[in-house]
Parts: sequence; structure tokens; C-alpha cells
Amino acid sequence: MKASATNSNPTAVSGFLARALVCLALVLGGSAISFGATHPVPLDPKADTSTCIACHEDKTKGKAVHSAIAMGCTSCHEVRVNKDVTRVKLITTTPYALCLTCHADKNAADIQGRVHSPAVRECVKCHDPHSSEYKNQLLKPTSGGEKENLCLSCHKTGLNVPEKGSRHAALDMGCDTCHTTHKTGEPGKMEFDFHLTKAIPALCLDCHDAKDANLAKAHRNQPFATADCVTCHDPHQSASPKLMQAFTHPPFADKQCETCHAPAKDGKVVLTEKDPKALCVTCHDDKAKLIESAKVQHPGAQGDCTDCHNPHAGRTPGLPKTDAVNICLSCHTDQAELLKKKVHHQPAFVQGCATCHEPHGGSRPRLLRADGNALCLECHGTSAKPAKLESEHLITIFNGQVKLPEDYFAKNQIFRFEVKYGLGHPTEKHPVEDVRDPVDQTKVKSAMNCMTCHQPHAGGARAMLVKDSKPGLQFCRGCHKGQIEGVQ
Repeated sequence: MKASATNSNPTAVSGFLARALVCLALVLGGSAISFGATHPVPLDPKADTSTCIACHEDKTKGKAVHSAIAMGCTSCHEVRVNKDVTRVKLITTTPYALCLTCHADKNAADIQGRVHSPAVRECVKCHDPHSSEYKNQLLKPTSGGEKENLCLSCHKTGLNVPEKGSRHAALDMGCDTCHTTHKTGEPGKMEFDFHLTKAIPALCLDCHDAKDANLAKAHRNQPFATADCVTCHDPHQSASPKLMQAFTHPPFADKQCETCHAPAKDGKVVLTEKDPKALCVTCHDDKAKLIESAKVQHPGAQGDCTDCHNPHAGRTPGLPKTDAVNICLSCHTDQAELLKKKVHHQPAFVQGCATCHEPHGGSRPRLLRADGNALCLECHGTSAKPAKLESEHLITIFNGQVKLPEDYFAKNQIFRFEVKYGLGHPTEKHPVEDVRDPVDQTKVKSAMNCMTCHQPHAGGARAMLVKDSKPGLQFCRGCHKGQIEGVQ
């Protein structure tokens, strides 16, 4: 009988073992086994720092040297010798895990608020682990042009300003003039969400003197020293002069300040009407009537309009204060808790709650913009056709009620499917709405809609399935008991 190839051929044996080890590594999660880089020369397993420094002295020099260097190379690295092969590897499975052994305060899982994306798991994307010519061991400085500036490796801010647009001169001073990358804190506060060195307007007033006559004239002598500057101005670049935000209130854009403001008195703003709401309804009386007469009323819309809206400008349509999400979460704290879940629905936590809900009042429960599955299919159905507003570079859904960026569907990779006769998802013949009795169509045999399987705001796994379930046959068996038991 012939001997097997793995027993008779040493090369084949080593190849087989290599493939087996790769398979084992994949089974264990890929990064669970780290063999390290092969060292160019043999080392003693007990090699100390002096042995490393003999060749790698450059790692100990520079304007910014990692304090761990003083602790010795083996505080981060270990030497493994197997027969004639020497490998040097980290003492942890990933660089991020190693960094956290000392920098536990940078653990994204324990930090409240928004963490800078690379800081979630890729410390060495910005920092050299040994030494650097730049502060904080950065790979590049945080100032300079596109090729020199570390921040511009990912952010293209200030590089694509339209011909008639404007660019903030502070960009040339360096990103760290205004930002502290690892600064985090209370979610929803601009200072922490955007890692600012200090809160606005104090940050702006470091450079812009509120008492400057030219600046006062530009603001029509209205008091602005305590205003939120980025309400009206984009802090980086704009398609308009004077760093104006993308969306502006017509009277403000047309410099008709006297429409809403009387001359300031004792350093305070004076309106032409008794209160903000009375002023707003002089133009927006349709909204006032909707708020008062809506079948389902929104308590949050009962107060002054400026409780939710900026009166001058903003980054998104409708000019919401803060942003289109946090303006709602400040009251709807139950929904804010859903941020703790792993997967978030883009309209709920990025685009804005008003994508699906009518903010001023409506005729449907929970102020939804459409009934039943029609709400979801407005984006996820192939039959829905967003209208284009080419002059504004926007698209609209819900008969023009909601404006979205023109690349919204492509950028967010919106999943869309075709529905025919109430069937079509997740497989072609699967029902997506109430299954009716074939004998009596007025009777519902099995009630069903999108919410039968999906959560609308957030979930614990991909597809945001109910009960935070993971996609798979196990979830399907919750309804199809005994029908798919032969399928694994």
C-alpha cells in the first residue's frame, strides 16, 4: 500500500502543517494567534533591552520618545525562538490592546461621548509607538498642506473650497489650534462631540475680538459676544462668503435683520414682536395652525419656535438647534438610551428623527409620516422614487416633505427590495404585510408588518431584528416552528 504524501515527503508535511496552522488561526478568530515577524538574526529567548538597542538605537531618539522605552523593550515585545527561527511579537494580540495596558483611560468602550474614529482601535494610525519628531509621537504634524498634515490623511477639510466660497484662515494655524483629538465628554455638547479645546464662543473669541468695530458692523451692531458662532458660520469652509452655513433663513440671508430685530438695547437683542413665537408666525402661520389643529399633537412644538430652531442658519434643512438628532433626544431620553445598542438606524441617529416623524404635529400615531409599511418602503422599496432638487443638490421623499442629500441612498447603501402582492422580503415569496384568510379576505390570518421582525431605531445586531436577535435560521424558527427543522 502506498504511503500518504504527508508521511513520505517532508516538504509536503511542512506545507500541510502550515495550512493547518492558518486554518486554526482562522477558526480562533484570525488575530487570536500572532506569530510575530521573523527576526533577521537569531536571538537568545532571554535577550534584554541592551541587545535590542545595539541595533535599534534610533527607536530611543527623537523629539518625542515614548515613555515605555524607559521600561525596556520586553515591556511591549517578547522574543520567541523555535529551532533556528527567531520571532519578535507583541505581548498582546493587537497593538490597541497593548496600548490600553498603560492607557486604559483611552478605552473607547468605557468612554462617554464621541470618540475619534482611529482612537477606537488604531492608535498606530496616528502615533509612532517608539519615537517621533512631532509632539505626542504623531506620525506627522497637525499643520501644513495635504501631504504634510496628519489630519488631512483622512479629513479633506479646506481642500475643496468652491470658487466663490470661503475658507477659515485658522486652518493654516494647525488643526490642534481648535481641536484636542482625545477630548470627550457629555454627548450632544459640541465641545466634546468635536473634540474642541474649549467651548464656543470662547474658542472663537480667542482670535475674534467682539469689540472690534468692523466685526460689530458686520453683525449690524447686534450683540453677538455670547452667541453660538457656528450656528451661522461653518468653522472650516463654506460654498458661500463669510463661512456662511449651508442653510440660511431668508431674512438673514438677505440681510433684512430689521424684519425681526429692533435696535439692540442695553446690550440685549430686541425683537419686533413680543416673543419669538409671535414673530415667527408672521411668516409661518401655516405651522402655527398645524401645531394647534393636528389630530396628534407634539408637546415639544407648543413652546417658542426657537426652542428647537435656529433663527438664522444651520447645517441641515429646517435649521434645528444642535443637530437633527440631538434636538429630539434632549426630550426623548428613552430613545437616547438606544444609542447603547450596537447597530443604529441611519435616519434615527444620523439623518434626523424628522425623516420619519412629523415634528409639528400629524394625523398618525407617533407622528409617523406614513401608515404601516409605507413608511419603511419610502426608502426601502424599489417602487419609491425620490424627487430631485438639482439646484439645491438635494432629493425629497414623502411628497417633498423631507429633504435629503443627493447622494443619500448611494452613500448609505440603502437596501431596497421589490414588493408584489404583499410579498418580497427577506425572500421573494415571504410576506411583508398582513396575511389574509383565503376564504374571507376581510379577516387577517397572520398579522405582519416590518416591525414584526425589525426594530425601527436600533438593534443588537445587523438588520436590527426584534429582541436584538442575530440574522439566521434560528430567528426564523421563532415563527416557522417545525417547518425548517431539516435546514441547518
